[in-house]
Amino acid sequence: MDDREAPGVAVPGSRALRIWRTGIDPARAAEYERFARERSLPMFRRRPGFCGVVFAGDRTTRVVLTFWASQRDALSLAESEDYRDTVAGIEQAGFLRPPQTVELLAVEAP
Repeated sequence: MDDREAPGVAVPGSRALRIWRTGIDPARAAEYERFARERSLPMFRRRPGFCGVVFAGDRTTRVVLTFWASQRDALSLAESEDYRDTVAGIEQAGFLRPPQTVELLAVEAP
């Protein structure tokens, strides 16, 4: 889940959408959902520039869409100790499966 590998098409200063995708062990989906609700969501809410989140998925895949006030805010997530602790926790939990990808996109006004 290394943000440095994310394609950077967002324009500095523009609003940003960060898309994280992962596989999960379907037998442990309830554990993933609990982690997202109890650890990930509060962590996102503590971050400057966080505007909202959508958790989505199907049987074997989860997608987390986070909306940010700026690309800088989205990129600073990976530098946060709070985020790194959350990532360590979800990785140690053992319910994630590859592949895991991160994408960063500019949010354009209609």
